[in-house]
Amino acid sequence: MKRSSVVWLVVGLVVALVVTVGAAAVTAFVLIGGDDDGADASREDRTAPAERDDERGPTGESPSPELEPFYTQSLSWESCDETAEDGRGDFECTWLEVPLDYDEPDGDTLDLRVLRRAADGPADERVGSLLVNPGGPGSGGTELAAREDAYGDALLESFDIVGWDPRGTGQSSPIDCLSDADLDDYLAASGDPNTPEGVALAEEWQQRLGEGCEELSPDLVGHISTVETAKDMDVLRAVLGDEEMHYLGFSYGTTLGAVYATYFPERSERLVLDGATDPELDRVEGSLSQTAGFELAFRNYLQACVDDGDCPVGDSVDEGLQTVQGLLDSLLEEPLPTSDPDRVLTQALGTTGIQAALYNEQNWPFLTDGLEEALGGQGDTLLLLADFYADRDVSGGYASNLMEAFYAISCLDDPTSLSPEEAAQYADDFDEAAPTFGDGGELGLGWCSAYPGRQAEEPREVTGAGAAPIVVIGTTGDPATPYEEAVAMAETLESGVLVTREGEGHTAYGSGNDCIDEAVEAFLVEGVVPEDGLTCS
Repeated sequence: MKRSSVVWLVVGLVVALVVTVGAAAVTAFVLIGGDDDGADASREDRTAPAERDDERGPTGESPSPELEPFYTQSLSWESCDETAEDGRGDFECTWLEVPLDYDEPDGDTLDLRVLRRAADGPADERVGSLLVNPGGPGSGGTELAAREDAYGDALLESFDIVGWDPRGTGQSSPIDCLSDADLDDYLAASGDPNTPEGVALAEEWQQRLGEGCEELSPDLVGHISTVETAKDMDVLRAVLGDEEMHYLGFSYGTTLGAVYATYFPERSERLVLDGATDPELDRVEGSLSQTAGFELAFRNYLQACVDDGDCPVGDSVDEGLQTVQGLLDSLLEEPLPTSDPDRVLTQALGTTGIQAALYNEQNWPFLTDGLEEALGGQGDTLLLLADFYADRDVSGGYASNLMEAFYAISCLDDPTSLSPEEAAQYADDFDEAAPTFGDGGELGLGWCSAYPGRQAEEPREVTGAGAAPIVVIGTTGDPATPYEEAVAMAETLESGVLVTREGEGHTAYGSGNDCIDEAVEAFLVEGVVPEDGLTCS
């Protein structure tokens, strides 16, 4: 008998989340940087900041005369309000101007928010700028650049760490598709995908998402693709004064890095793609891959829970699976109460809460607490995890447009959409790939049915041909970007070098594995290419 699940509503984010459960959990993605006006402020209304006292300027090197004004612009930096807790460096922020449509560079423009943390080391030992991206798609990069604990001393001393909010995200003209109240309803919506009512519910939200993006952000729906963001990256590289690209991308950020290397191979000097995706997977294959990845990670969690003793869901992995599957089934008919009288833990939110905790092994104890609590009739901890996943803050609003940008960018990159009848042929595949999370996964294949935007140009096949060696990292227990995808990415890129972390959780650098950290830092700082096939346990 098929289980009732909700994968068809919330497709897993390909983002490097590190959950810290507690009072700050649902504010973990609050954007840092500059003023509160964000991308809505006009350039004329912004206070002109003081120039940074250095000699670097734009490199130029525009790919076409029409783009030269963007490649030669001068950035005006200002001190951001936030400073590092350890006092090792202050943050500077600015705005980068890029064309809305690269085919019409004389037309409308976008302002992208950029944050920089200056290198700690002497100027003559500085390697350059290190651009960083946390994934998503939909996560802003300014916060990641300001997270000094995310980088080893070697990177902090040798690079200016630079993060930007990609177009359509964060403070960079964020795309809007739903009100906060509607987004709450969307994320909580639960229906049995094996019934006409469940299928109709999925189609209703697919339609509402697409219509909402068109109504609230008509100018953006066709211009926040990964290809356009890769072109923005090259403008930022040049304006920062770097002849070549140094980049550290996590999760979806590996897709972005691989696309950059394909469009700008001659500039791709040292790129690290951590938690890599497989660029050759289609909509069906990608959905099945990720759903199976979460199932594997959940089984690994259950094994650890059982091994630790007194596991609240059972004394074996199979018993734990049956218990949790039964819990999720029960939430469809009877959601659990929480301490918020206006909110309950639905099946969709319960599933999301479980998956959110699988991103980092350090959060497994909180998942255990959440499951034990839910089996006892209360849904607070799983709801907290689900809220963090969606960047819902303690005020009841959303700290960013992460969920909407994820939907819009994903559908713009790949508008493939199957009707319920076409998708039904894959139902057994999803059930087999993921008995806990797979039921109804086939309905997610119609997710982009109503998205209104289309890319102006056909994306190129991702090969990175002509680029310097690119380090591709995969983790064997990664839930969101399964290890097999990293293997495929390294094979797809002509200069890909595969590095493996044996372990759990999403992404590898900064996970506590010295072997991984040393390989990444030696490559980025000194250009030492790790041995292809290096395995770090």
